[in-house]
This record gives sequence, structure tokens and C-alpha cells, in this order.
Amino acid sequence: MSIKLWPDKDIRVQKSRIGRVPTLILRPANRSSVPVSVLWIHGGGFITGMKEMVYMSRAVELVRKYGVTVYAPGYRLAWLSPYPAALTDCYQVLEYLSGQTDALMVGGESAGGGLAAAVCMMARDKGIRVAFQMPLYPMLSNLDTESSRDNHGRVWNTRRNHFGWRLYLRKDARKAVSPYAAPANQTDYRNLPPCYTFVGAGEPFYAETLAYVEQLRKAGVEAEVDVYPTDMHAFDLLRDDDLSRKAIKRFEAQFEKALEKLGEKPGRESAG
Repeated sequence: MSIKLWPDKDIRVQKSRIGRVPTLILRPANRSSVPVSVLWIHGGGFITGMKEMVYMSRAVELVRKYGVTVYAPGYRLAWLSPYPAALTDCYQVLEYLSGQTDALMVGGESAGGGLAAAVCMMARDKGIRVAFQMPLYPMLSNLDTESSRDNHGRVWNTRRNHFGWRLYLRKDARKAVSPYAAPANQTDYRNLPPCYTFVGAGEPFYAETLAYVEQLRKAGVEAEVDVYPTDMHAFDLLRDDDLSRKAIKRFEAQFEKALEKLGEKPGRESAG
């Protein structure tokens, strides 16, 4: 895997604090920006990770190619601060952005994808409009599913999944909890944002990802999912091969469609 390290001449990075939440802000340096902000939430099973993971995420190319501004929150981790700390931090940044931008999107990987879904649910319930959600291979269910039970996939598996949820939810890890805590428990999917996601067929989050998309569709929400033949969680971040490149290409094509629906042209040329 090849990771482009900063400084990057195409992207301007600002370290900020939104309320109590340390946040990285990535803006295009050499082209005109569009009035779209993306809240991008890092993964790590609620127990590890950092806001700087945005540098290896799908979000970087959204800045470089499409001119959006990305906000990456450094939310509190479950080792010291269990639920609802991470959700509270991410929502605080989203609430701030809702008053600063014409259009707001939310995305993330793994636990960050689960937090993205939860943030969208909270935003809907509190009257904030999110234009598009991108919860990639999201961590949605604290209870075992067909694919997360007895899973021995690469990078993430049943044992690690149970550990992450146990630290995040503590004594409630194996109980039916609020959809803000575990979005798979949602019962009302109406008026949630249009969604795109992808997932590996052999990884733990396969079943809950497909169930999430199915429930959105049943509620009349536009939702798309691509499934790839791998048991490697977060394969697009960890491998540089044909499968990852295919997933990245599809992700960016779906993002372009979302921009077009907002009336933004996804041109890739520099501002000049």
C-alpha cells in the first residue's frame, strides 16, 4: 500500500477545534472549492484510530478531485469514554457544519461508518438535513449477524468485534440498545439521506451492511451497495490492487452522482 504523506501541494490542511473536538480541515489548495462539506469519521472499532487517518481515506481524493472541504473529527475513544462520547463529538462537528455550508455529507469507514449512520439518524431527528451518506463497510450491529458470528476474516473478526462493542457499550454490549448506539437497531428509516456503501463478502460487516441498505430502500430512500469478493476488512485502504482500484472508482462515481444531484459539477480541473 502506498500512502501519500503531507505536505500535499493540492490540499491545504488546517488544525482546528470545533467546540471541544479537535478537527482536521482539508481544503483544495489549487482549485476552486464547491459549497459542499463532508464530515469524514475514522474507523478503529471505537477503540483505536485518530483523525489523521483521513490522510489514507477515500475522503482525500474528494478534496483533490471534486473541491469539497472535509472535516475529520478526533472523537473520544471508548477506552476512556464509552458511548455516547464518540457520537456526541461527531454530532457536535456536524451541527457546526450545518450552519456553515450549503450542502452537508457524512461518511467514514468501519466504526466511522457506523458513527456516520448514527450521526445521520440524529441529524434527521433533530431537523438537520444531510444530503448524502457514505458509511463504508460500517460497524452497525452490536449483536451477532450471520456474517459477524464465527468470522475469521482478515483485519477484523468476531473476537475483535465483540471487544470493540464491549468497550463502546460496556454492560449493554449484548443488549438491544438505541439506534444512536447501534444503528442496526433503527426501526424508522424514512427521510434518512441517500446512501452509497461497499463491503467485502467475507468480512464481519457484510450482513449488517446489506440489511442497512435494504431497510433504507424499503423506506423509500435511495441506497446503493457494491459487494466485493474478499474477507479483508477495509481492503481498499490496505491493498493496492485491481479490486481496490475497482472499489475506489465505483465510490468516486457514486460521489459524482451525488454532487450532480446537488447541482454541483464534479469537474476535476484546476481553478487556473
